[in-house]
Amino acid sequence: MNKVYPSAAAALKGVVADGQLLAVGGFGLCGIPEALIAALRDSGVKDLTVISNNCATAASRTSR
Repeated sequence: MNKVYPSAAAALKGVVADGQLLAVGGFGLCGIPEALIAALRDSGVKDLTVISNNCATAASRTSR
């Protein structure tokens, strides 16, 4: 099974759904999952609960 995808959106296709609970990695400014956050936002899924120890900073604009 190939686990390398051309984009975050492609990796999420058919995987995420409304109401899911997601645990998102990230550590410090070098580990903010910006592409994942943008792909989740753009996917149109609703009512997600996201758990993260460091998902964004106010300056990074990924705290959407």
